[in-house]
Amino acid sequence: MGEDNPSMEIHAEEVDACAAAWLERRDSDGWREADQFELDSWLAQSIAHRVSYWRLKAAWGRTERLSVLRGAMAPERSVGERLRTLLGRSAAIVCMAAVAGAVSYFYPRTDEWTYSTPLGGHEIVHLGDGTQIELNTDTVIRVANEGAGRQVWLDRGEAYFQVRHDASRPFTVMALAHRITDLGTKFVVRQDGTRVEVSLIEGRARFESTRSATETHSTVLSPGDVIVATADAVSLSRTSAHALDAELGWRRDVLIFDHTSLAAAADEFNRYNKEKLVIADSKIAAHTIGGTFPKNGLADFADVARGMLGLKVTKTGDEIVISR
Repeated sequence: MGEDNPSMEIHAEEVDACAAAWLERRDSDGWREADQFELDSWLAQSIAHRVSYWRLKAAWGRTERLSVLRGAMAPERSVGERLRTLLGRSAAIVCMAAVAGAVSYFYPRTDEWTYSTPLGGHEIVHLGDGTQIELNTDTVIRVANEGAGRQVWLDRGEAYFQVRHDASRPFTVMALAHRITDLGTKFVVRQDGTRVEVSLIEGRARFESTRSATETHSTVLSPGDVIVATADAVSLSRTSAHALDAELGWRRDVLIFDHTSLAAAADEFNRYNKEKLVIADSKIAAHTIGGTFPKNGLADFADVARGMLGLKVTKTGDEIVISR
């Protein structure tokens, strides 16, 4: 075996301590919806958080069953005391797992599934509750179905949700530090780096965003509402049904542009194709274009730019360069 990595050990201990604190807090009588949102955000931050939390939760369930079997033979201990005992035992388990290659430690939860699409891909996921999720290009989601709640994490890309509403089992989507809760809904969520955009197509949905440890933004969206959230700001605007339909053109394998700048259109094509459009001149980047194109129709788009706008088109390797 190689040398120990003290920094990794300290980090693992800190994560375990946080997970134990969440379990202790979750077991208290004062647990609220806002607390659940904070927990969801913490779990969404990394796989290490989720592994630690679910491992300790499973171990906690075993100690609860043993406690019932022992009955009154042992004095009752607080949740915190028993969790601290679990932390000591779990450290030994982690050490043994490390000797064995840590395979079991990182084995995925059986109630969480990952779905993904490649560049240019399109996939429809049907959940057991009747909910349908359409994944756009280069998208990754994780789906959990446990207990009273239904939850999806959008790790990257864009997805269209048609949710089978069930008030007793809320359906939520986590994207970065933002949560969308179904209230009988069809909606689109797109994540680009640190930017999350939610478009409400039908029904209602609650959008919540954690701006800081003490500040949470919450609003209920109606059809036509588009909310954009970054690490620093949340903005809400309205758009038409026609514009929303154009935004969802990818579901029909087309891209729809309506007075769209060349730069924005090129960026959209580049989301779907290994071959890239390059707007070489900043002065023509603001020129607008309209039309419906196959999502892999870069050549068609270049022909329109050349024929209608009088621009120069040059093919260089995997790039189609548009210039004056």
